[in-house]
Amino acid sequence: MVSDFPVFTRPLLILFVLLCGHVVAAEAASPPRIMAVGDSITEGGATFSCYREPLRAKLAAAGYRATFVGTRTTPSPVGPLAHEGYGGKNTEYLAANVPAHFQQHPADIVLLHSGHNHTIEENPVPGIVAATEQLIAAFRTTNPRVTVLLAQVIPAGKLPKYSYLPALNAALAQLAARLDTPAQRVFLVDQAAGFDWRTDTVADHVHPNERGAEKMAATWFAALQKILPQP
Repeated sequence: MVSDFPVFTRPLLILFVLLCGHVVAAEAASPPRIMAVGDSITEGGATFSCYREPLRAKLAAAGYRATFVGTRTTPSPVGPLAHEGYGGKNTEYLAANVPAHFQQHPADIVLLHSGHNHTIEENPVPGIVAATEQLIAAFRTTNPRVTVLLAQVIPAGKLPKYSYLPALNAALAQLAARLDTPAQRVFLVDQAAGFDWRTDTVADHVHPNERGAEKMAATWFAALQKILPQP
């Protein structure tokens, strides 16, 4: 009780309580900001499913407070859901364009799933890895405390075009291990494990169907549970 303290300390105590209340209120009003970055698998489409809405629903059902941010939006049951997904674009495109959008909408957490939209003939793995590292560096420049969840991308049955994806995923694991530090976290999220293009994609053998999108959402959700403030 304030009355139990000497009279001369009461104003300081009251000020301390008010400041603490202000900090708590500010934190409560500012849920973590999440930016989903990628290609059409992140953007979604009319003929296939996307992980973002089931992920949002899982977070809400579990009591997590989070805000999705970005310069693009798609409809959801709770209103427009922001993102940085670009159908048909590769990681190099993202590295050239998304950093400016991140400056406009800085996030606390980035969900980065990118590696498609190349062909095996291009020998694309080194370029994709370099662009991924460029993206992460740009995120850190804007927000030095950003946490990046870097996905090993889902497999595709469109072959031989996407036969480079296993090598890419191995290289992304090495990149995550190299860039992760106690002060600037990069967590590897294995979206490839358990994802079967035979049952989890639409007829093009690349984009997720409803089952595949649900699998991706569950994998992201499990990773986010480890870093988000508890509900």
